[in-house]
Amino acid sequence: MTLLHNPVIRGFAPDPSLVRVGDWYYVATSSFEWFPTIPIHRSRDLAHWEYAGHVRGAAPGDSLAGVPDSGGIWAPSLSWDGERFWVVYAIVRSVGTPYFDTDTYVSTAADVTGRWTAPRRVASHGFDPALFYHENRLWLLNLQNDHRPGGRRFAGIVATELDRDTLALTGTTHLLLQHERLVEGPKLVRRGGWYYLLLAEGGTGYEHGVLVARSRTVTGPYELDDRPLLTSRDDPSLPLQKAGHGELLELPDGDWVLSHLAARPVPSPDGPRCTLGRETAVQAVTWDAEGWPRLRQGGWHPAVEVDMPTSPSPFDQIPYDGGPLGWPWSSPRGYPDPSWADPTARPGWIRLRGRHGPESRWAHSLLAQRITEHRAEAEVTVEARPTTFTQAAGLVLRYDAQAYLSLDLTWAEHPGETQHGQQWHGGGRTVLRLTERDDNGARQVAVVDAASDTPVTLGVTVEGARARFWYLNRGTRTPVGEPLDFGKLSDDHGTRLRFTGTMAGIHAMDLVDAEFTADFRDFRLVCTPENPHL
Repeated sequence: MTLLHNPVIRGFAPDPSLVRVGDWYYVATSSFEWFPTIPIHRSRDLAHWEYAGHVRGAAPGDSLAGVPDSGGIWAPSLSWDGERFWVVYAIVRSVGTPYFDTDTYVSTAADVTGRWTAPRRVASHGFDPALFYHENRLWLLNLQNDHRPGGRRFAGIVATELDRDTLALTGTTHLLLQHERLVEGPKLVRRGGWYYLLLAEGGTGYEHGVLVARSRTVTGPYELDDRPLLTSRDDPSLPLQKAGHGELLELPDGDWVLSHLAARPVPSPDGPRCTLGRETAVQAVTWDAEGWPRLRQGGWHPAVEVDMPTSPSPFDQIPYDGGPLGWPWSSPRGYPDPSWADPTARPGWIRLRGRHGPESRWAHSLLAQRITEHRAEAEVTVEARPTTFTQAAGLVLRYDAQAYLSLDLTWAEHPGETQHGQQWHGGGRTVLRLTERDDNGARQVAVVDAASDTPVTLGVTVEGARARFWYLNRGTRTPVGEPLDFGKLSDDHGTRLRFTGTMAGIHAMDLVDAEFTADFRDFRLVCTPENPHL
């Protein structure tokens, strides 16, 4: 037996899709606007997971330029047909409007660490698609969206048969189920003469859950279970909140498990905040006398500790080399520019060439890594010589383009001099500027003088819902500004839809001619669990 501790994949790993191939379990998760697209982790025991690769080419042209925050690739569904991995996913190009403007694609690979085929577009009814194989037939499941005034954005679950080779539609679209509550994320499994339809219910927030329906035929009609399989919405004291978006999988010995997302809120003055985003968890499942799936521990609340009928297994060496800019680095809306790690430029350093500002949806020079615990510390040494306020580089805590905290090496007028927007040459001074950005706009928190001719080490310490930036001054940590509200960098702050998680990283901008460069070395992100069992 193996004791696993949820979440098993921590920090911004939502919408897990779980499959088993041989001795390995694989999970694909949502990447939204971030690259690498569709990260995949693997495990032999369901408790210990490692990064195994990603679906390269999932975004046509390797670009998601222009997609909104929390748009991009939603809820990929991973499957195995006995010969190949399949992944189906939607690229969502509108968020918060009646139109999702989705493009749904399918890609295949013989090995998740190898080459994926160029994505082929299929019918795009909505987001959260899935594939289901049965009796040599291939079905595409999806959400139906009714964008019309007075229509239901979540108007039911549909299934369409596809030709297995061409992926063309081979028949009509069938409405499987409609429900008064919001349902999405359909997954189908076959057991004991029944087709079981798993549904993500109630949205992705604290009302989230997993419902199950079943039918004797693929196309329905489906009857709903009279209770949820999984939810935490009725108990705000549970350590795992927002539990939902599930997928059932049978193990080799006939046991079953449920993969699902969950979140670990941290208290803040404005209420609980899930700064780490939604994460991947696994539960043990049994079947009751009526043939419905149930959590093995009883009830419908997610367990933190779960005994699995597997043997603890160490990791193998992953046959994947992402180079100095590979995992765990991520970048928004496109892959990192290879020149950022050019060893001939300055060995041991990453050189970012400034591009758009931090709120751009197009070309922001940013590298970041997932924060996985509520206690974290990031540090980096940066060397740059900004000569105008349009140039900056530094350390950033980033949720998205409208929610970030950054400590940047930049330029400012001399003390007492007013801002007039000039492009200065030789005047002014080099400073460290601390900026807070939330839905109400950007705020300059503090400005302190900095040396213009030597590298400076910048850092930030995160404790729960508080972040404190600092820099090294003669080997001593010197705070910059007041502690900031890290809870603003969460799924829960504000009123707009937000689905990702907070990252720590480095960035640079040059708003005039993209000639300014900044060199970074010794980036360090340490995330420490407050409770080693949670």
